[in-house]
Amino acid sequence: MSKRSAHTEAEVQQRSAGDRIKLIAGGLIAVLAVVAYYTQEQLPLLERVAIVLVGLSVGGYLVYLTETGQRAKRFLSEMRKELRLVVWPTRKETLQTTLMIIAVVIVMGFFLWLVDMFFLWAVELLTGRGG
Repeated sequence: MSKRSAHTEAEVQQRSAGDRIKLIAGGLIAVLAVVAYYTQEQLPLLERVAIVLVGLSVGGYLVYLTETGQRAKRFLSEMRKELRLVVWPTRKETLQTTLMIIAVVIVMGFFLWLVDMFFLWAVELLTGRGG
């Protein structure tokens, strides 16, 4: 193993440990902020909400600084790009599709009601419970 690869592995392990610490600290800060909201009822509502917002912001920022946070940022960025490529249906297409779905649901409901009535009639006929 060369010095360069050993050095790189040590850096990765150190960065990984640092990321874990940041993730735990970020999650802990966020949880403590929410807990403070519910336990510090003597404080005015505005101050409790501010505590939650600051805690979630600081915790979120710590998570953002990790490799996991950066991957999430890249994922969201790519997701936004893909959403721009989606061809959304027009209002007319949406209305037509909705009406078709409603018609199919009504027809299938009627069909299933007929099938149910047939089976009810058949069971009554076979068991002798009918009139």
